[in-house]
Amino acid sequence: MKRILVTGASGCIGHYISDILMRETSHELYLLVRDRDKFKLDVSQRSGIHLIEGNIRELKPLKEILKTVDCAILAAAAWGGSQETFDINVTKTRMVMEYLDPEKCEQVLYFSTASLLDRENQILFQSAHLGTDYIRSKYDCFNQLDRTPVYDRLTVLFPTLVFGGDENKPHSHLSSGLSDVVKWIDVIRFLKTDGSFHFIHAEDIARVVCYLVEHPGDGHRQFVLGNDRVTVNQAIEQVCDYLNKRIYFRVPLTEWLTNLLISIFNIQMASWDRFCLRYRHFTYQNTVNPQTFNLPAHCQTIPELLKISGIEPS
Repeated sequence: MKRILVTGASGCIGHYISDILMRETSHELYLLVRDRDKFKLDVSQRSGIHLIEGNIRELKPLKEILKTVDCAILAAAAWGGSQETFDINVTKTRMVMEYLDPEKCEQVLYFSTASLLDRENQILFQSAHLGTDYIRSKYDCFNQLDRTPVYDRLTVLFPTLVFGGDENKPHSHLSSGLSDVVKWIDVIRFLKTDGSFHFIHAEDIARVVCYLVEHPGDGHRQFVLGNDRVTVNQAIEQVCDYLNKRIYFRVPLTEWLTNLLISIFNIQMASWDRFCLRYRHFTYQNTVNPQTFNLPAHCQTIPELLKISGIEPS
């Protein structure tokens, strides 16, 4: 039996990870949450589950626990506000790793973001200069990982687009926006554009994490979490097919037309947004999901995602 710390347990991914570890393992779990009332899972379902209300900005109460854990799953993150984002995503995350006992801790699973990587899984340097506070903080932290005492047992996870959420788990930002896609599909279906992406459901992320907990590797590892590549046009077609919406014609959404629409509707575009419009293909090599490890997958396709999200066909 292992002693496992999960930071960010009250977030979308954190809920799914906590749930699978609670249900399918007997490990002793220390779940760090900012607000106990926002953690929706039943911690009384078995022994050995400790819910810790706190924030990694205040690490002193965690210091003694950190010295005893066999595995740390670092999913806590701040998304906005420059000072808090860099403090939590860089400084405090590094301090958590510093407090771990290299003689005791056999593995650290650290969540970064696929936005840091180019199509060859190398660092995308525009993420450091044009990225949001969140992306730039993840870039800064990634560049400091080799200075931590647990680098040789560190597994870095780069999630692609993350969906998830149900009555017992908070929705991801993208899942919260799925209803808007359905709302605008009568317009979107007549557009055609160049671009591609990967996505993954938080349940499948949790399944991979649970596998890695039981199979710590030798040395530093990195995995991009995602299903197979999907083009934007394929995604539109699959959504329309699921919703029984016919596509009669499609207008190419070229760069000049995109810029015209941005100007007409006075859409505010940050530097990272404009870079994404030009870059278009956020794809990666050797993406990992449960099937990589011969495990059942929860959601692999756009129609499955819509069904799981509770969106009914028209």
